Amino acid sequence: MKLKLNIKGKEYTVEIQETDRDTVKIRVQGEEFVFKQKKEEEKVLVAKSSLPKRDFKEKRIKAPIAGIISEVFVKEKDVIKKGKKVILLSAMKMENEIISDFEGRVKKVSVKKDQKVKEGDILIVLE
Repeated sequence: MKLKLNIKGKEYTVEIQETDRDTVKIRVQGEEFVFKQKKEEEKVLVAKSSLPKRDFKEKRIKAPIAGIISEVFVKEKDVIKKGKKVILLSAMKMENEIISDFEGRVKKVSVKKDQKVKEGDILIVLE
């Protein structure tokens, strides 16, 4: 089941997948978390999670495919808008423009020119 949550004015995409009777997988903004369920008083389910403490204000731009970074168009502390080209990624003899789905300030650029990346690798973190 997919749904959108609005938390303090920010919208998050959440996908819930039950894996078995005692475990639930939840994907938030593309990151997967696993919850163990435990029956408590009067059929109330309590989720115990391995959810790391992290600020969900943080937005991550990930590699959509494996390839080599041809160019990085932003640097730390840059303010970018949604739709801005941030990375040029070479894969299968093609140049792929990585466009930001978010706006915000660049907190960290995790890659550099000529670096190999795998699908799903974090390229840029915004705050």
